[in-house]
Amino acid sequence: MLSIVVDQPDSLSVRVMPLPTPTAGEVRVRVRYAGICGSDLHIYRGKNPFVSYPRIIGHEFVGQIEAVGAGVNPARLGERVAVDPVISCGACHACLIGRQNVCSKLTVLGVHRDGGFSEYVCVPGKNAYTVPETIASTCAAIIEPFAVAANVTARTGVLPSDIALIYGAGTVGLNLLQVLKQVYGVRTFITDQLDERLALARACGASADETINTLHESLPEALRNRGVEGGPTLIYDAVCHPSILEEAVRIAAPAGRIGVLGFSSTPSAIAQQELTKKELTLYASRLNCAMFPKVIDWISRGLVQPERIITDTVDFRDAARAFELAESRPKSSCKVLLDFAPGD
Repeated sequence: MLSIVVDQPDSLSVRVMPLPTPTAGEVRVRVRYAGICGSDLHIYRGKNPFVSYPRIIGHEFVGQIEAVGAGVNPARLGERVAVDPVISCGACHACLIGRQNVCSKLTVLGVHRDGGFSEYVCVPGKNAYTVPETIASTCAAIIEPFAVAANVTARTGVLPSDIALIYGAGTVGLNLLQVLKQVYGVRTFITDQLDERLALARACGASADETINTLHESLPEALRNRGVEGGPTLIYDAVCHPSILEEAVRIAAPAGRIGVLGFSSTPSAIAQQELTKKELTLYASRLNCAMFPKVIDWISRGLVQPERIITDTVDFRDAARAFELAESRPKSSCKVLLDFAPGD
């Protein structure tokens, strides 16, 4: 089989790898489409602190079950499935309280073990979720990033009275926008410094006055000019620069909640007084915690539309061009899909 392998930072190639055999409880998936994520770029460039090399990367993908291991019902053969990359032990404190996405022995496909940028991949059968026929395979390939948005909104909660603010109109920010606007129905502002990304945000449901280019407008002033007195009640940091969290704490409304995504190792200088004075709550969110069924339901009901963020589809054999699109063309490319069966 052919796989996309990162041998070490800055070294990516498509090459022949051994066909994996499913062990007990596993299924082998013939991959159809896979999405390139920012974390894949970080692995490629040596900026992911959790990865071990060499690694077949990729954690957003859809495909068909074409072999099963012991203990898996053979009736699953032929199922089209989206795969949750989060593999947990089921026995540690986090798992026992239903927080398996931060399992003490967490394994993530494409990070700690080989992932989905391959013609075939073996995964736990319980992580392979059947996708209804009504959902296109291109959309099913990127259920995982919507599960990230589902997870952080579940962590913070979303109230009908909330006014939300998203920092960053990248993939995560745009997915959050769809969830907040179309699932929860709350007014949501989104910031970026690229007009092209903000145009994508408007295509994902934001009104013109809900998009803010912070190169041209001071964010606090822009919010006041749009009638947000006292600050947003719900803020999501999908940029993860230390200064963002500092500003979020300053502008949040009293009793506000802040959702933090990402893994910046640079400290933020947050005054405790700001947190306590307004009794703010910070929610960190990692990956997703069994959110695939929820997202599949949302897509089936038309509440979110993954196709809105897909900008490019590339033959996986041309991985170098696909990664160049994802990494170097933020104005024109958002979600880049790898096609593992071009011509089908």
